[in-house]
Amino acid sequence: MPEEIAGSTASQQVELAILQLDSLSTLPSVAATFFPQLLQSHFSPSDLDEIIESDPALTAKILTLISQQALDSSAKLSIRQTLDKLPAHLVRDALLSIRVSGIFDADYSPENYRFSPRKQLAIHNLAVACCAKNITEITSPQIDAQLAYSAGLLHDIGKLALDQAMPKSFSRILEEAKSQNASTCTIEQKHLGLDHTILGKRLAQKWHLPNQITLAIWLHHSDTTAIAQTMPEARIAQIVQLADTIARQCSIGQSGSYDVPDLPEAIVKSLAISSEQLQKIRRNLPDQVTQKSKLLGLESPTAAAAYGDAVQTAIWQLARDNTKLSLEERQLQTDAGHFNFTIDFLTSIGSTASPIDIAENFAVRWQKFYQTGMVCLYLVPPANPQKLQAVIVENLSQSRMVYLNAPADSPPIPEAIISKFAILDAHDCIDWLFEQLDVDFDSNHTKLAPLLSNGKAIGAIAFELRYPGDTELFYEKLRTITSVTGAVLDVALASADRQRFAEQLVTLLGQLRTAQQQLASTSSLNALAEMAAGAAHELNNPLSVISGRAQLLAKTETDAEKKQILKQIQENANEISQIIDALMSFAKPPQPRPTSTSIKQILAEAVQLTAQKQNIEQIDVQTNIAEACKNVFVDSAQIVSAIANIFSNSLESYPSGRGPIKFTAGPHETGDLVKVVISDLGCGMDAETLQKATQPFFSAKPAGRKRGMGLAHAQRTIQSNGGSLNITSQPGSGTTVTILLPCK
Repeated sequence: MPEEIAGSTASQQVELAILQLDSLSTLPSVAATFFPQLLQSHFSPSDLDEIIESDPALTAKILTLISQQALDSSAKLSIRQTLDKLPAHLVRDALLSIRVSGIFDADYSPENYRFSPRKQLAIHNLAVACCAKNITEITSPQIDAQLAYSAGLLHDIGKLALDQAMPKSFSRILEEAKSQNASTCTIEQKHLGLDHTILGKRLAQKWHLPNQITLAIWLHHSDTTAIAQTMPEARIAQIVQLADTIARQCSIGQSGSYDVPDLPEAIVKSLAISSEQLQKIRRNLPDQVTQKSKLLGLESPTAAAAYGDAVQTAIWQLARDNTKLSLEERQLQTDAGHFNFTIDFLTSIGSTASPIDIAENFAVRWQKFYQTGMVCLYLVPPANPQKLQAVIVENLSQSRMVYLNAPADSPPIPEAIISKFAILDAHDCIDWLFEQLDVDFDSNHTKLAPLLSNGKAIGAIAFELRYPGDTELFYEKLRTITSVTGAVLDVALASADRQRFAEQLVTLLGQLRTAQQQLASTSSLNALAEMAAGAAHELNNPLSVISGRAQLLAKTETDAEKKQILKQIQENANEISQIIDALMSFAKPPQPRPTSTSIKQILAEAVQLTAQKQNIEQIDVQTNIAEACKNVFVDSAQIVSAIANIFSNSLESYPSGRGPIKFTAGPHETGDLVKVVISDLGCGMDAETLQKATQPFFSAKPAGRKRGMGLAHAQRTIQSNGGSLNITSQPGSGTTVTILLPCK
């Protein structure tokens, strides 16, 4: 599994990695459907409208292009109609810039393990899109159905970005979510410090996607019902959240989350959608998704090869066009003036751009316009002035974002320029910066200028000066542009603080909902304990009387048949008493008394106890305990009982009732846990049985079965000892129980 990420700096590194993406990648099968049309001399963007509307990467790219061209899409979102208004060459260039996932990787093969999950996620996105459109048409005519469709299609762009930027880590996140039957949000928060909804929101803002789509991407795992009461524009997030649940319940594609997709009744009630309407949506959804999948060629076995052929045909044309564009760009840079530079910079900033995005935009433009060498622009966040956000622009405008540590013994911005403009020789004042950067600045030719706002520097820019000029004129022009930029960045920093506060509020709402659910569960257990205590008090005395009287009557009874009946009465009374005791033990388990105990000792005692319970001399347990396995700090008697219950369940899954059972133990990767895996090759369980396996009194066996408390007691006991239990199973393939126990 990925290593636990500690602190906000590491999670910011993940965020920076995602924000480097200019677009999402698409599947080879999708690229094979549209790429040949891009090469036609009379290319018409509207010919690709259905394909673009069905793929997240293409939709996001075109929506960004629409925003960049300032086309009016305020009335209704219609990519199909807007494509006719866009210049064909811009659409072609935008689509050509989209990366095709994996096909040019050195280790690419059609059987590559990453392609199946990516395709299944694409199918899931289509299902959510179609479902969101259907729900909107039924319940919310005031909302644009096409906007809801696009919001559903793009709701998981954070997952797509994670798979693209850090595929191995994301794959392990999916594996852990599957092994724990958990939501990907939970695992992402655990290992990354944030989840795909926040990352998706960041990308949506960077790419200037419509605000309601951005809200749906951000809030579709939140308490949208509560949020929509004060934010009506978040209603579309409710629709996407319901659509996501329905798509998962219908098992169309795979979202990567493995928690139980319960229908959000609060949303259903808020949208006033009936059961009959929901059933109709469920019935029609598979056919709708199948049609979209065929359109995208998701089932085509030769799509990658077809795409490769088309790419080879286009290489010479793209090379020629790229050379021409490069020459034109250089000419434009040469002709630009300082005034146009300022105007271009200001008009390029979107209302949702982050401070570091604005800083990168400015630094890249600075290098191009002034023809400087390397550039480093760093910002000093007011909340944490020791952790600096920075952008490095190397030669040829290659930029990247980094974090720097400000010196403890001096301010990050020199006193000489903290409140007034001046151009300093960098080697006299920022040696600490050069030491942390992995690029070689020519410090003798590097200058430092402040970015001022309201008479205070909020950052500074260091740059290699490569040309002579009129110093006074150069000075005045730099003061003007840095002051404008400082003011813009100051506003952006304040806006970013407000955004993070809003995100924390949404996270707290989600945590509140989880806490409420846990409280409800705890209340149910308390009610169960109270009921069990009352039952024990009210029933044990009558049962003792019944059992005692039956025993006395049996001693004096001479009729064999009646004597047997009395014996059965006594045995059943005792059985009822044992059931009450088992219920009490589950509802109010005894307080653990932990001691340091070896796994070998626990295993030996559990095997012996299991043999006694099953009334057999020996059970077949195949053992593999790692030498590095630490002692566990638990109540050994309780854990022995729990493992014996699991062993008993495994034995009962075999027709012979004797195994084998495989027992492995070793240190968990966190270092403070021991991982125990108990597996069998018995009959296994289906999904419905697996979901209920740890519920008290549940059993898949027919009449005459046992009480069904074994796994329930095991899970309750292990949790009370600070551990966890997870079960995976497949019918006919056996069952695996994974236990994590604490070390001292």
